[in-house]
Amino acid sequence: MENFNMKYMEKALFLAKKAADADEVPIGAVIIQNEKVIAEAYNQRERLKNPLAHAEILAIEQASRFLQNWRLTNCLLVVTLEPCMMCLAAIQQSRIQEVVYGAKDPKGGALSLGYRLHEDLRSNHRFEVRHEDFLECGQILTQFFAQKRR
Repeated sequence: MENFNMKYMEKALFLAKKAADADEVPIGAVIIQNEKVIAEAYNQRERLKNPLAHAEILAIEQASRFLQNWRLTNCLLVVTLEPCMMCLAAIQQSRIQEVVYGAKDPKGGALSLGYRLHEDLRSNHRFEVRHEDFLECGQILTQFFAQKRR
């Protein structure tokens, strides 16, 4: 698998800022194959009125259209926040090879809640998931929700 490059997290953070500007929860995601960004998305649940419109899901849909294949093999997903259970399952179903996330989500992140689907030997696809602590990813969420509470 290609090496993680911080420029991908910076791109995901740029997308998260676009989400915040659109009054969406600021989460951004990019999918990379062969060191090329093939998909990028940010949360759009409010705009699309769709509970499935998480950044990861939208990026997976876009990458599948780009590759004209539901199998996103040899792809890296970089996302600003730890994936939820739904997104982790979608990542598994799309056959993404590796996920890197920038901020932990103790209340909604699949890994923080103990769901280790990516390692489950009973499943038909396993993949790498790792946390690269990127302070800005957590800060943008903290600022967004602090502003909402005002």
